Amino acid sequence: MRGLFGFGWLILLIVVENVETQKKPSINIYSKCLGNIMRLDVGPVGGNLLEVSVLNNSTNLLTQSLASQCGFSMKIDQLGNAMIFASLQNCFAENVDDEAFTTTINLRLHGSQMLEDELYQVAKTCPYTAWASREIVCERNYMEVSVQNVSPGRPVPDDDALGDPQRVAGERIMKVKEAQRRGYGISNTPTRLVLRAPLSSPETYIQTVAGLPMKVLKTSTIFENKWLATQIDAAAACPVMEGSVSFTPHSISWFLPRRIDPLISSGQFKLLEVHMGVDGQRLDVAKMAARRYSMSVNDLYIITEIPIGAVGGHFKSRVQDGQYFTAYTIEPMLELFWSEDSKKDTRYKVLLPITTPFLPQPPRVIDNTVPEEQIFKVLLGPFCADVALINITFSSEVLSAADCIARGLKIQEHMSPKSCSKVFTLEVPFADRNVQQMKEMGMSVYSLELTFGLLVMWQSAPFSHTAYLEAKFVNNVPPSVSGGCDYQNFYILVKYGTPGFNFKTLVGKRMLTPNLAQQYNFMDNGTHFSVTVPFLALDVEIEAVEKSSIRSRLDVSLRSPDTLDNIDTFAVACDFFSTLTECFPNGTITTLAVKLESVPSLQLSQLTLRDPSCGPSYSDDRYAYFVFTGNSCGTTRTFLPTMMLYENEIFLPAPAMESNSKTEESEAEYEFKVACYFDLHTNRAVAFNNRPRRSKPFAENGIEELHVKMRLALDDSYSTFYRADYIAKYLQQPLYFEVELTTSGNSVSLELVDCWATLEDDRTSLPKWDLIINGCANPRNPHKVIFHPVFPDTRVQHPSNFKRFEIPMFAFTKDENNLSRQVFVHCDVVVCDATNPVGRACNVTCSDQDAEMKGDKPAVSDGRSINRLT
Repeated sequence: MRGLFGFGWLILLIVVENVETQKKPSINIYSKCLGNIMRLDVGPVGGNLLEVSVLNNSTNLLTQSLASQCGFSMKIDQLGNAMIFASLQNCFAENVDDEAFTTTINLRLHGSQMLEDELYQVAKTCPYTAWASREIVCERNYMEVSVQNVSPGRPVPDDDALGDPQRVAGERIMKVKEAQRRGYGISNTPTRLVLRAPLSSPETYIQTVAGLPMKVLKTSTIFENKWLATQIDAAAACPVMEGSVSFTPHSISWFLPRRIDPLISSGQFKLLEVHMGVDGQRLDVAKMAARRYSMSVNDLYIITEIPIGAVGGHFKSRVQDGQYFTAYTIEPMLELFWSEDSKKDTRYKVLLPITTPFLPQPPRVIDNTVPEEQIFKVLLGPFCADVALINITFSSEVLSAADCIARGLKIQEHMSPKSCSKVFTLEVPFADRNVQQMKEMGMSVYSLELTFGLLVMWQSAPFSHTAYLEAKFVNNVPPSVSGGCDYQNFYILVKYGTPGFNFKTLVGKRMLTPNLAQQYNFMDNGTHFSVTVPFLALDVEIEAVEKSSIRSRLDVSLRSPDTLDNIDTFAVACDFFSTLTECFPNGTITTLAVKLESVPSLQLSQLTLRDPSCGPSYSDDRYAYFVFTGNSCGTTRTFLPTMMLYENEIFLPAPAMESNSKTEESEAEYEFKVACYFDLHTNRAVAFNNRPRRSKPFAENGIEELHVKMRLALDDSYSTFYRADYIAKYLQQPLYFEVELTTSGNSVSLELVDCWATLEDDRTSLPKWDLIINGCANPRNPHKVIFHPVFPDTRVQHPSNFKRFEIPMFAFTKDENNLSRQVFVHCDVVVCDATNPVGRACNVTCSDQDAEMKGDKPAVSDGRSINRLT
């Protein structure tokens, strides 16, 4: 519905007697005095109609033509907030000595949802005494000029005439009543003459001023009496948006001539004041900066810069060819004050409505769906506030917004403080009948196709936007563990399952920490990880011991970190070949006793052979190693037809059994039998051929390469070794060294002669610190070397080819404030004939003695590193 100024007003006559002055308004109504104009803010009116009339002895219909003739204008924004502007010297103002002006406006609000019309009356008195000799106002629908009256108080005769801009050239002369019929407003007050003309009046014309177009009106008003005629000239010039305003994608630039020539009659022009504002109200510097407005003045122009979307304006929507467009509208104000001589000054005020071109703004669909929540969540926008969501078209039905809410579909409208940032959100459960579902490769795929029906309200123009949503929901697969074994290792494979599952891995009874994972050769490829656990590792349980094998079991469990519940468990048990007992031709017997899972409290150090004085040569928490001969430790001998049998057994002595029975009554008695068989009669035939010697015997020196390597083990089990040549260790952490002769057999033995440490890779560099001297631990070292026995296993076939020792990590002290950051360890070795050792190096006897330490000494610090050994 079109009304006043095209802003949806209906102008009705409102009877004063029906105005409910005591009723509290359902809308906000504020009035302001802004210099020589008054502003009335009303709203928001929503979908209701706002009707306005003006009161002055009688009620006057405020039509479009009457508004421009009498000094009224109005605008309404996209939220339904109206602004009514009135000149203080409007046709209906009550004027008191040109110092106080009262305007009374009647408002009526009615709509289809209201039971009865709401009526309000607003009377506003604005004082104004700072009159300039000439005041000019440029409004959106009229221009007004007010000049000082040289003949104050004289009435306007009926035959007074109004001249158009070409009057001097002899064009027609209009009388006052004729001019008023043509839409002009003419009045005189006690001290001033007021002329008001619609911007569209035929007497106005376009004139270029400083290269910019301006609409100009020049008049001469003649007051005649019988013997006296007084002529008062008046002129106005107002800017035109086309040609004065330029746009970029982000800002508006308005150019106003600094010197408006049609309004200046002398060469003594002096610009005294320039003020900027919005909607008729001045803004100070701080408010302009907060809104990012800027104003500058040069020799030709006053330039105003306004960001598009800034506070004070609003966006407006439009539908064109089914596409969505937006434009930004704002009404900036410039107020100038200049003088031409001491008696003539001008106050110039212009309110210029500016609207940017309509630009396409395709709405965006943002899919905020979280598949695990099983709800489609979609956001559509942004839109300006004048857009409404009418309905949604699904694959099988069309639902209004109200129908969607009734169906349990959540629709919301969100509006931020910015002018054009309205968005609509929609939530549709996966279980809704309009959602399609299919299965593919372990995933559930949900899809939803919908079309949003929208409406630009002021234009009553519908448009639509289609969206397609798809969500893939992975069917949850928990992590799992599996594995197997070979002749010496367990191999464990853990699959991660569906991403997002958090779990902890227990190997045996220990958590798989980064350090433990490194020991077990942890490998990860993103979907699973694997570890390799030796069958004699600490986390492996030994179930049984057979004649030539050990049955071991590895337990692995995956646990929830929150509840500690098991997600998956796995156990694998295998028989690993192992020679527990070895029988040597010289009558020496070695055997290895292991702790079984069934006797966890067994102290292996308490085990003995039949002779209680024959304990293990070495023992720890898991193993006990015995070395004895066939004629000692209670060993018995039995003759068989072709063999000779030596037997002994390992068991707990009576005191130890009694102690264990008190704590573990359910544990069985430990018993382990050892047997060795030797051939009793063996005959071998040797053939030979005797011939004369052709030459004298002679001997040549033989040359053979013997390969020796030294490396660092992770722990004293010597089952896993570091691969890098350089490792980091903290002081006092144990270092486990193994030296191996790799190219010989059981007939030779490897012996350590000297081992020492240096600060450089050069074995001859100084200073150095002796660790082993002549095969024995350096007695001056406070952290003595600990030698570890070597037992046969799947890797160690000939223990005599190995030497193992342990020493705590240390560092050289050069001075009190400088600790060496790395240490190199070197060793000299000899290879001896095991059956006939000759020389001091092959027959070493060490004594325990603590000598006072002299010379360089190891120092204590927070951490050091050691290079792999040479």
